[in-house]
Formats: sequence, C-alpha cells, structure tokens
Amino acid sequence: MNLLQLFRSEGYPLYVLCVLLVTYLLNQLDRYILATTSAPMAQDIHFGDMGCLENSTVTLPGNITCKKVEHEFSCTNLTNPNGTQYCLWDYNGSGEQYQVLVGPAFTIVYTITGVILGFIADIWNRKYILVVCLMLWSGVTILTGFAQEYWHVVLLRFALGIGQAGCTPFAASIIADYFPAEIRGSAMGFYNWGIYTGYSLSYAIGNYITKANINGQGWRWAYYISGIPGFVVGLLILLSVKEPERRMTAKEKDDKSYDLTPLRKLRTILRSFLNPSLMMLIIAGSVRNAAGYIWGNNTQLFFDHYYKDSQVGLWMSWVPLFSGCFGVLFGGFISDRVVKRVGPQGRIWVLVLSQLCAAPFATMALYLEPPYAFLALIPSNIIGEMWVGVTLAVVVELVPSYIRTSTVAVYLFISTNIGGNSPLLVTPLRKATSFRTALTILFPGLYVAGSLLFVLTLLVLRRDIKKVKQEEEERQLLLNQGEDPEESGKSYGARRT
Repeated sequence: MNLLQLFRSEGYPLYVLCVLLVTYLLNQLDRYILATTSAPMAQDIHFGDMGCLENSTVTLPGNITCKKVEHEFSCTNLTNPNGTQYCLWDYNGSGEQYQVLVGPAFTIVYTITGVILGFIADIWNRKYILVVCLMLWSGVTILTGFAQEYWHVVLLRFALGIGQAGCTPFAASIIADYFPAEIRGSAMGFYNWGIYTGYSLSYAIGNYITKANINGQGWRWAYYISGIPGFVVGLLILLSVKEPERRMTAKEKDDKSYDLTPLRKLRTILRSFLNPSLMMLIIAGSVRNAAGYIWGNNTQLFFDHYYKDSQVGLWMSWVPLFSGCFGVLFGGFISDRVVKRVGPQGRIWVLVLSQLCAAPFATMALYLEPPYAFLALIPSNIIGEMWVGVTLAVVVELVPSYIRTSTVAVYLFISTNIGGNSPLLVTPLRKATSFRTALTILFPGLYVAGSLLFVLTLLVLRRDIKKVKQEEEERQLLLNQGEDPEESGKSYGARRT
C-alpha cells in the first residue's frame, strides 16, 4: 500500500502518525543543530582547533587566501595599509573536541539508553515516557544556548542522548499498534521522513538564525528556537494521543513460546546475533552508517572551509529533505519487488549496487564547486539512502518475529556506536592529509567499503540458505520414512539448533 492509500484508509491513526513525525523531526533538528553552529559556538566559548579565518569586515585582495596560512604569526601579520588584519586567528569549529561532542559524548549514552528503553517499551505506558523524553531533550537544547564553557556542552550532549534515545523505540511501537501489518511499512516510511526534514531544517535555522544575530546572541537563538516547539508538541501528545492496545497475532496469542522471560528473551537475541549472516549484515551496515554520520556532522565545516560563500544554508535546507525522503521510499519499493523474484538475497543486491552507484556522486560533491557540489548530493542521497530501510528489512527477516523489536534495538546499538563514534577519525586523517582527502576516505570511501562488506554478507547468506534447505530436505526424508526428526540423531539436532 502506498502513502496515498494510507492517507485515505486511516483517520485518527494518521493524526497520531503526523504528530510522531513532527516529534522525530524535532529529534533530528536538535541533534544536528550543533553541526551547523559549531564555528560561531567554538569562537564564543573556545573549543576545538584554531585556524586562519577571513576577516568578514575587510575585502581580501585576490592574492591572499587565509585558509592556506598554517601559523598564527603569519596569519595575524596579513594587514592592509591601514593596519587592519585581512585574516583572524580564531576557532574554526572543528577538531577533536568537536568530534567528541558529535561522537561519543552523545552516541554512547544514546545507544545504551536506547536498548534499555527498547525493553521498557514492551512493558510501560509508552505515551507518557515519550512525552518525558521529548521535553527532556527539548529543555536540554534550550539550555545549550546558555552554555558558557566546553564542559557545559559535553554534559548537555550526554543529557540530549538520554532524552533522544526514547524517541524511536516508543514511536515505532505505537505506530506498530495503530497500523496493521499490510500498511505498517508505509506508516514507518512516512515516520522516517522526520530524519531528513529535521536534518534539513537544522541548516536553515543554524545558518540564518545565527546570521540574524537576535539580541546580539548569534548562535544561541538557534538553540532556543529549536528547543521551544518540543514543549508544545509534548503537550499535544499528552492531551490528544491515546495509548493504543498492543497488537498480537493469533499465533502469538496461542503460542506460549512468544511469552519469554527477560532472561530467555536476551538469550534468544544473543543466539540470533551469532548467525553469520546477521553478523556480517551488522558489520556492513555499521560501516555504511559511519559514512552518514561523518558527512552529516562535517558538511557545514567542509563548505565553510573550502567555499565560504557557498550558501550552504540555502542548499542544505532542501537537498537532504527531497533526496533523502525519496531515496528511502525508492529503496523500499525496489527491494520489495526484487525480493519477490530472487528471495532475501535480492535485498542484499540492492544494498551492494546502491552504495557502489552512490559513491561517484558523493565524490563529486567533495571535488566540484558549488552549486554543482550540492546538485551532486541529490543523486548521492537518492541512491545512497536506499540502504536505510532495506538493511532494517533484512535484519527483521533474519530473526523470529517475537524478538524483532529487541533485536532491532540491539542492531541500532551496535551500528550507532560504530557509526556515531567514527567522526573521531576525521581529525587525525585531516592532520595527516587534508580535510577534503579525509572526507573522501570516510565518505565515498566507506560507501565502497560498505558495498564490499554487503557482498560478503550475500555470500554468507547464500551459504546459510543452502544449509537450511539441506536440513529441511533431510527432515522431510526422515518424515517420509516414518521417523521422528527430533529423535533421529544428535547430528541433525545439533545442526538444527
């Protein structure tokens, strides 16, 4: 069922879905606003690397390029006849301290809390906890606008991770109970538009609100404006969203094997992760996820460094929104049709080919000048973002239905920890080579690496499918001979386990 059919067939559930979409939008906006305001923020509270920056109050002669000057003395001695400096030695918003903020300071607590809340989602009232989480991360976003020291921002990023971890586990669970299986995929696809909407909005607010310099506070108002709507949406959820009855299939109601204790559930999940196919898929997905985190948190810095007047706020306020949303839907559409023809292996082929095809466009975005660099991001995102829903679909298809929610939480824990901490690689690579070269290795380079790992996943999956078929043939042969497969020998039982 497509989105148009979804809108026509549902009433109140559609309203709930739209409210949850806005919640997810705010989740992503508040997360990425740091990436678009890091330079003015660093110059105000002093953190990260320093470099030679252009003095915006002076017109530079054609023979002077501030960014190429590597030492403070040389930078500050570039002056016009009146003694005014062409360049300023100041914080540029990048460096290890910045990568810590977008990486481990947020990611570690976010992923750990996410797993805990993923289990809680199956027990407690999800609506109330979602409201608490929304108001927590919104309040933390506003408080970030008052930060005066680097350690203030570190603590606030920890708190932001705790609050934002409660978004998707609860929202996805509520959506699953409001929408039946035949339209649940479309509902989740619509909900995931919040990723790209919020990310794009962070560029508009981070750039234009900072430049507006409201009350002379610059970047601080970007955080105030980003955080305030969360309290309005939280109140809306509290007053108008009903906690849905939890859906269970007839098989889940009748089969006691679905009623697992927390310990047995954890053991079942861990056994599932020992499946070679799932292990390879998670590794490949984590590498691809790293590319997204690295580019998402360094886009503003890259264009500010190489193309100061590139109007990054204008372009990035709509390019990710358009191309990302289309890419997610396109990926699901293609993989659903391929899987009907060639089975689960078809989805892996979509992952392999999409990342290989997206890599050249990602490279063009790094080496072409604006506006062509931004235009190259459109096909890069449309093709490259196909992996998001497709990978998740493969994950849930490789595990039993009664542990899928918890398995997804653990999968996100692993992939987000690897991907979310990967920005720490940018600074050492940048110092060893250049900013552009570092991003080439860690953006399109990881697209290619992810594609190769998806190829290995495909080979392992083929082997596992062949093994399962052989076991089923043995089982059927024993049944035809009138024997009980469960009592016919330990070797078969061991393989089946």
